Amino acid sequence: MPKIWTIVDKEWAEVFKNRLVLFTVIFMPILFTALPLIMVAIGSSQADMGDATDMPASYMEMCGDLTGAACFTLIMVNQFLLLFMMMPLIIPVTIAAYSIVGEKTTRCLEPLLATPITTAELLIGKSLAALIPGVLATWLSFGVFAVVAYIMVQSPELLRRILDPMWIIAIGLVGPLLALAGINVTLMVSSRVSDPRTAEQVSTLLVLPLLGLFFAQIAGVLMVNAQVMQLAAVIMAAVDAGLVYLGVRAFQRETILTKWK
Repeated sequence: MPKIWTIVDKEWAEVFKNRLVLFTVIFMPILFTALPLIMVAIGSSQADMGDATDMPASYMEMCGDLTGAACFTLIMVNQFLLLFMMMPLIIPVTIAAYSIVGEKTTRCLEPLLATPITTAELLIGKSLAALIPGVLATWLSFGVFAVVAYIMVQSPELLRRILDPMWIIAIGLVGPLLALAGINVTLMVSSRVSDPRTAEQVSTLLVLPLLGLFFAQIAGVLMVNAQVMQLAAVIMAAVDAGLVYLGVRAFQRETILTKWK
């Protein structure tokens, strides 16, 4: 563990000098927190939007006996809460993309690989260095959203549905598991390329399933619920285990030491 945390400290000292990383870590949580709160404010300002039965049939089960304004607020907030699941994926991928490639260009990875540290310790340290800022930023942003929503929302029933335990599963568990998958893919890609943008672009393909879920829910094709999130957590846990194994096997430290130019 001391070796792993030494790598984490080293990574943070180097990666947060990059302005793109700092911009991503700071701006994205602010944006993704503001969007659902704006929807809450808009919904609260609508005095009369009819009854929830006026909504499409696919939304009626979600809304139940809520008023039209409350139903509109719940639907819109649920769309944007999916963005909180993207945050712990995008931020760590940005950090991890510069992790190995950046050290390759500055020629500081080879001395590290020449030390007694194992490949597993090295990759765990780099994974934690990317994972922790993204997950903490996501949890903090969601906490701010929950507190402000608690203050703004007057309807207890609407507040209960907005702060559904499903989102605790989604943001507290599925989000970090997605982040870990993105980090492992990024580390594998960045160990084979010479440009951090290439590693970042390849790894952001993992955002596509979430975008598909986002648009499917907007269209009313699929409603995100606790069962969907539980299934996603099980699948992502299995995927992460496989990616960690592949990452350790694919990281060829001897090739890096002898052939990187």
